[in-house]
Amino acid sequence: MRLWTLHPKYLDAPGLVALWREGLLAQQVLRGRTKGYRHHPQIRRFRSQAGPVGSIARYLAAIHRESRVRGYRFDRSKVGRVGGAAKLAETKGQLLYEWAHLKRKLRRRNAALYRRLDRVKVPEPHPMFRIVPGAVRSWERGPGKGKGP
Repeated sequence: MRLWTLHPKYLDAPGLVALWREGLLAQQVLRGRTKGYRHHPQIRRFRSQAGPVGSIARYLAAIHRESRVRGYRFDRSKVGRVGGAAKLAETKGQLLYEWAHLKRKLRRRNAALYRRLDRVKVPEPHPMFRIVPGAVRSWERGPGKGKGP
């Protein structure tokens, strides 16, 4: 499961669809409607909020907006009531780690988008995150893990 800290505008079509599906799964986890993924670190970011279900709905609403910009027909009725007024803090190291991870994926599956995005040095975060100084989160795995900005 990957609930990107990155703005959804950077994702290719398969990435945006996957994010939508994983966000909907996260919403079900936070509603207590599934047993899997309950302790996944990406879920804990939302569970730590005063209104976790409203927070994931807010996250999904931004993905839905991006889908509309692209002319996709994601079903808005699947998104719960948006809540959670405060933006979630996420580190610059995490944002840059995810950026490098996304670019590695795009280099393989969408070379044209990769070339366009390769010029972006510091990407915008998803609208519900505010970026703070700090390193990659300890729960990440893979290349570059543990390196700060």
